Amino acid sequence: MFRQIWLSSSMKRPTERQESRIPVMTEASTQSASYKNKKNLVIVLSFTSIYLIAEVIGGILTKSLALLADAGHMLTDVGGLAITLLAIHIAQKKANAERTYGYYRAEIFGSMVNAVVLISLSFYILFEAYQRFRAPPEVKSGGMLIVAGIGLIVNLAGVKLLKSASNESLNMKGAYFEVLSDLLTSIGVIIGAVIIHFTSWNWIDPVISAAIGFLIFPRTWALLKEAASILLEGTPVGIDIKEIRSEITSVPGVKSIHDLHVWSLTSGKHVLTAHVEVGVGADRDGILDRTRSILSDKFKIEHITIQTEAINATDNDGHA
Repeated sequence: MFRQIWLSSSMKRPTERQESRIPVMTEASTQSASYKNKKNLVIVLSFTSIYLIAEVIGGILTKSLALLADAGHMLTDVGGLAITLLAIHIAQKKANAERTYGYYRAEIFGSMVNAVVLISLSFYILFEAYQRFRAPPEVKSGGMLIVAGIGLIVNLAGVKLLKSASNESLNMKGAYFEVLSDLLTSIGVIIGAVIIHFTSWNWIDPVISAAIGFLIFPRTWALLKEAASILLEGTPVGIDIKEIRSEITSVPGVKSIHDLHVWSLTSGKHVLTAHVEVGVGADRDGILDRTRSILSDKFKIEHITIQTEAINATDNDGHA
């Protein structure tokens, strides 16, 4: 598959405006970073679903809020992972006349849904922990420990499978955070089970549950903010507009740049549009080629649309 970068060149004449388009083809996969890690996601979803059933049964039998809280968390994880897979599938649909950029944003919607669900779950766990702390029921620590131990193994495997992918895609980062929070929950439940076994302090169970709620919230909030930034077409994380402006204006023949915009379709797939003013007689094709190389190689921007204008151009009729 190839990706196409359109670089447009225009020049102002006394009686007309002449415009040419130069297509530049470079090799690249149209697959998103999430799609490349789809297999690992399916494996994690399968094991998480099986463990969810075991945890619900264990939480009911042991009367452990920590286990039931984790089971509720696992339920949202199963739904979240399923949403992630669905979003990945939708994002791979080809662009058409109605969706000229394709369906990449489906992954970001999936990330936002996961974040909202996780934040809601955090508040529910905190509320339920408060209720249990006021009247803690007797907890069967032995069964609680066994179930949590199984969960620890399942979640360790899930974290290992998704960790590297979390750095490539916001959608995968959301899935990774869900499994990571499950891992922390399992550790907390194990600690609570051991303490209850040796001390009979049943109030430890809601305390551990509250700690789980507080651990889930901060990273999930950061995920929600990042997803919202992409949907609002904010400047991608890690890209400095001032640096881009400086790099482009340093190209020989470039006098200034305006109407510069950079945004993301999904994680790792950025778009840039700009108007570049050049000196009279400047090598426009050379300027476009040099600018394209800088944006692609240094800033990893794939979709680039640049319109060059003579320094004395006065019209502003939109973007190329």
